[in-house]
Amino acid sequence: MSTSKYFTEEGLKKVKDELHHLITVERPNISRQIAEARDKGDLSENSEYDAAKEAQGLLEIKIASMQDVIRNAKIIDESKLDDSKVLILSKVKVLNMANNKAMEYTIVPENEANLKEYKLSVASPIAKGLLGKTKGETVKIQVPAGIITLKILEIGR
Repeated sequence: MSTSKYFTEEGLKKVKDELHHLITVERPNISRQIAEARDKGDLSENSEYDAAKEAQGLLEIKIASMQDVIRNAKIIDESKLDDSKVLILSKVKVLNMANNKAMEYTIVPENEANLKEYKLSVASPIAKGLLGKTKGETVKIQVPAGIITLKILEIGR
């Protein structure tokens, strides 16, 4: 039984695009590899055939898993989210009180996190510490490196 996963429209589109690629490009490619290996003769001693069949099995598992994720996906409606406090999809500008540096992060569903794009997973320690807080609040958050103190400067979408 699958559980629902939350996505932005952009995040769900990425998953659908990847699934489309697997079905339209990767699946035919593996089928071609199997056919070529089969043409080489005796299948009982054909390692290329065995490898292609194994790759096909793994691909089909991945396709089925992604189809399940898409089937159970829930889109987050940003229009219903409160801008006065930090929630999922909030853009939060914070000031690190230790080094006086300001950073801006977007709190996103777990499967869309990307630190290079300053997108923090809602399950990360920093995001968990900021959730529900309002502009001007100062929070102490336990992270692997210790405790950091952040002041919320801005909250937006």
